[in-house]
Amino acid sequence: MRALAIDVGSSSVRTAVVDAQGKVAHVHQQRLTVRSPSPGEVELDPAEIARLSLELAARTLDEGGPCDVVGITNQRATTIVFDPDTGRAVGPALSWQDLRTVLDCLTLQGDGLRLAPNQSATKIRWLVAQSGRRAKDLRFATIETWIAWHLSERTTFATDRSNASVNGLVNPTLDGWDEHVLRVLELDEVMLPRLVDTMGSFGVASALAGAPPITALVGDQPASLFGQSCVRRGAKITFGTGAMLDMVHGVEAPSSLHRFASGCYPTVVRSADSRLTWGIEGIILSAGSCVEWLHELGLIDTATQSEELASSVPSADGVSFVPAFSGLGTPQWDFGARGAFFGLTLGSSAAHLARAVLEGIAQRGADLLDAAEQEIATTLSELRVDGGMSANRLFVQRLADFSGHAVAVSSEREATTRGAGLMALVGAGSLTLDDVEHLWSPAYVATPSLSEDQRLSSRAQWLETVQRVAGTIPELSAVSF
Repeated sequence: MRALAIDVGSSSVRTAVVDAQGKVAHVHQQRLTVRSPSPGEVELDPAEIARLSLELAARTLDEGGPCDVVGITNQRATTIVFDPDTGRAVGPALSWQDLRTVLDCLTLQGDGLRLAPNQSATKIRWLVAQSGRRAKDLRFATIETWIAWHLSERTTFATDRSNASVNGLVNPTLDGWDEHVLRVLELDEVMLPRLVDTMGSFGVASALAGAPPITALVGDQPASLFGQSCVRRGAKITFGTGAMLDMVHGVEAPSSLHRFASGCYPTVVRSADSRLTWGIEGIILSAGSCVEWLHELGLIDTATQSEELASSVPSADGVSFVPAFSGLGTPQWDFGARGAFFGLTLGSSAAHLARAVLEGIAQRGADLLDAAEQEIATTLSELRVDGGMSANRLFVQRLADFSGHAVAVSSEREATTRGAGLMALVGAGSLTLDDVEHLWSPAYVATPSLSEDQRLSSRAQWLETVQRVAGTIPELSAVSF
């Protein structure tokens, strides 16, 4: 069997054929229109998302031939509210990155609700209010719901539990919606899609040639975890604009869906037959965006040149960089921290700056891993990585050095797409979880080159450096979600 994977990311749509060996082929990709009307606001066009998803899926099928099943993966918490009669959205899609409801979230804390602006809950209320319509006459969709609805020609209205676990509306056991949250936000349960597993049978993609069944719906980070064969254990970090660590934990549910003291938070990594597998997640708010910033400064012509420039010097020569353009995520969660260079001298060159940027992101990766291992009291044998920065060998080596772990680089840089396809095949019964575990074959593995004393010294210096950017903007540092 072969799966059609539809991968709707934060800035593009990607479709591909994934076979039972995990090979990704016949890839088509196109950028989405992303608008920022005001600082902190990030919007997408729901109609464009649906149109491109169907068009690229058709191209992949035309080129690669028919597929047996469909898997959909998506940027989580991006929110659409639409009219079920006309099929049209009543406003823009509010990206998970959109911060226009920050004040709403802070106000709601007085009502006993701990919601974050990157969750869907307050975005739904904002879109309903702007529409001037009654909540019960509208419907809410995250991207996997929206795509499945269009693929099935309006017959499948469902959200999977990996997406629901981070939208702010579901109860802690993920078997229903939280009535208290709905009541406080003045939302109606009729708006909400059916809660389903990540793998199963969710209708037919009748809008596509051959009408293949939809057998996987999954958020992007759990899909990447699965695409790197972390099925029963293991962790990965996807290094894109930001960076996300996900680690498999087990079947025991957390006591709440709120963030842990470690700075990580619980998430569903997959579910089947109503049985949930839980994981933990951590985030770096600025990763690849820092490399793009070097390009914007004119220090490199392309992002890929960062490795060449940074490798032209043997060290950063005492220069360090904290990647905190949007604050610090896990473990500090300091929204008022800001990026900074330290240790600059007249002898500091562009190469030293580039190397400091790569090493700073690698140190933050080690921060994520430390927090995750602390949270579940375990030590991993290796860390798996994908995303654009995984192509940078210097960066990967420094991540191994600072974390003290072997770092295995995914042979498929966009492991999210691979994971969606593999989940669809498992959902159809074509593959087993054991099969997926055995598919892991990294492009290469970087092992630490520092002694443990050298690593611990480097980490101690790094933690002191990070503390120096804390509270750069005190009023933002005081905000907690």
